[in-house]
Amino acid sequence: MYVLAVDTSSPAVMTGVVSVDDPGGRSAGVVAAAERAPLAARGHGELLAPCIAEVLREAGVDAGDLAAVVAGTGPGPFTGLRVGLVTAAAFADALGLPTYGVCSLDAIGLACADETALLVASDARRREVYWARYEHGAPVGAPAVGAAADVPLDGLTAVAGAGGELYADVWPELARRTERYPDPVSLVRCALPRLTGAAPSEALTPLYLRRPDAVPGAPKRVSQ
Repeated sequence: MYVLAVDTSSPAVMTGVVSVDDPGGRSAGVVAAAERAPLAARGHGELLAPCIAEVLREAGVDAGDLAAVVAGTGPGPFTGLRVGLVTAAAFADALGLPTYGVCSLDAIGLACADETALLVASDARRREVYWARYEHGAPVGAPAVGAAADVPLDGLTAVAGAGGELYADVWPELARRTERYPDPVSLVRCALPRLTGAAPSEALTPLYLRRPDAVPGAPKRVSQ
């Protein structure tokens, strides 16, 4: 079966068509048929839909041949993350497809499953990071947000995600992995038990971890 994967939790506008072989078996093969990940921190709204069309065309897959949509739910900046989840939900709804959400940090962690004690950190701006710990790809505890200098490093040996590059001076003792952003195969692998088990569709709920920068103010009085 074919699955559309989308993630806009980072500057990478990630889209991919992923092939899942033997979906009824226990060891399904998961490979990317096509993927795009242009870097555009403020371009998610303009680039996401065209990228979806491009990966479908490159993979030679009609939208009607898709079996599900998997989307990264963050954590990530409010606007970009919302664009990805709304687009994924609308696309799936139009085609009658189930949707499954995956923590974006979990996808990076799973891509580094060979690491015993891994920190995954993405850029949360304001000199902060979204972070979580992983052991052989499995999350240890819930994701959090905070200053890079305040992230507890006890027992950790490596860091993945864009935060590892941004704050290499803060975490010099951690080996830096090259995996910076979620990739479509890892997103789908995170959702694989739900996909192969034909689990009910899920609402794509964003994981913000903090309030958006822009907060509506009190209504302004209008003078006549």
